[in-house]
Amino acid sequence: MATVIVHATVTLDGFLATPDGGVDWMFDFPSAPEDEDVVDRVCAQIGAVVGGANKTQTIEEGEIPYGGMLKVPVFLMTHTPHDPIERDGITYTFVVDDIAQAVHEARRAAGSKWVSLLGGSISRQSLRLGLVDELHLDVVPVLLGDGIPLFAGLGQRVDLERLETSAFASETHLRFRVAA
Repeated sequence: MATVIVHATVTLDGFLATPDGGVDWMFDFPSAPEDEDVVDRVCAQIGAVVGGANKTQTIEEGEIPYGGMLKVPVFLMTHTPHDPIERDGITYTFVVDDIAQAVHEARRAAGSKWVSLLGGSISRQSLRLGLVDELHLDVVPVLLGDGIPLFAGLGQRVDLERLETSAFASETHLRFRVAA
């Protein structure tokens, strides 16, 4: 069965994006081939993605998880029903208000690969429900000071076991198993 991971690039102060959702800060630093290798290895293992739909409760041009480099099923959380959408070889399935169902469907679709959870709200809900197996964090050496946090508001303690740590020119890569 698929391993469920929280996969995120975050600032050193724990933000996923600026207060208005901007992520340009992710591209403002030099990258080393070793950093890219770590991210490529993770991406090669991803077989499905769970994320949140946009404010219009659907997906629009340019809102492609992983920039479209992964051609895997995407399950998006919504508050209203929506028919699946196929765009650029990716099928987007909409799941109404049931994160456990979305993760279950994504696990089935991923087979023996990983399910990547995207976004703070999706990650926190899944952690609270005990659905997460591992955390994969790529930490960028920048402090935003304010923004959209990954784990703030989780509301509970989650013990982790470090599996892997590496640091190169631009990022520190952390991999943890969620302790049982």
